[in-house]
Amino acid sequence: MKRWPKLIAFLLLSVVVALGQDEKQQQKPTLGPQPGPATEGPQTAVTVNRVRLLRVKRIYVERIDNQLSDKLLEALAKTGRFKVVAERGQADGVIRGTCFDSRRLKILHSEIYLSDRSSGDSIWQDNIRQPINPPAVSVAVSQTAEIAIKHLAASIMKADRP
Repeated sequence: MKRWPKLIAFLLLSVVVALGQDEKQQQKPTLGPQPGPATEGPQTAVTVNRVRLLRVKRIYVERIDNQLSDKLLEALAKTGRFKVVAERGQADGVIRGTCFDSRRLKILHSEIYLSDRSSGDSIWQDNIRQPINPPAVSVAVSQTAEIAIKHLAASIMKADRP
């Protein structure tokens, strides 16, 4: 008869331990909130000079490989925030960069810079990688331009906050 209380105590202790282990398994560690859609990844834009960024009203776009400059011009025109100019001398800021497609790695790597026209100092920059094949390079270039302009707009909004 003395065995029953020990057996009951053992069973109760087993149940408590099992419940505690379930709680630990349910509370798995996380890395915090995840970024937006997987296609965009984390925000990669960096504002170097927020005061100058807010002063840029007219932009000149230099030629960039894979027709990224054309796509950036289209995306800038849609925003309505900037006046795109045809001559460098009329601009407050200049967008320049590179757009390299590696078919072997299936990646489109673009670096885009906004710099001051007169001094050449960097104001804002972005580094974007997009998968290619699929989609086609032209589609990835269009997506890159849209993402870059979205990042620029977000950087301007952030710079405008006190």
